[in-house]
Amino acid sequence: MIDLDDIDRQLIALLRDDARMSVVTLAKHLRVARATVQNRLTRLEQGGVIMGYTVRLKPVAEAHRIRALMSIAVEGNRAADVLRILRGHPSVATIHSTNGRWDLIAELRADSLENFDRVLGAIRLIDGIASTETSILLSTHKI
Repeated sequence: MIDLDDIDRQLIALLRDDARMSVVTLAKHLRVARATVQNRLTRLEQGGVIMGYTVRLKPVAEAHRIRALMSIAVEGNRAADVLRILRGHPSVATIHSTNGRWDLIAELRADSLENFDRVLGAIRLIDGIASTETSILLSTHKI
């Protein structure tokens, strides 16, 4: 793993706010040379710290999408099997392993309540899932 200094952390913070910010603009914000920013970006990318650049949509851009968080308890040592199946499910956006009562938290997405109901039913039938609890996300307050 690469050791990050203050400039690296500031650079990452700027990119989190706007991943399309130009190298020149980043250099101005950081008060360093353009080549310094470019070299640090290359080092962070090659070191696996920066894995890619993406687009984040405001929730209103997907106004007709139903999103929910499903907490999942896994039977015994079946987590790897359950994860493999969930990763391949088109309605599962993200999966997080956790500690405590629940083993996994999955973010689910569907375009209608009927499809959401089908997704819940399909996931609950996965061999190795002991129990689930699902909460629909009503609004987002920070992106």
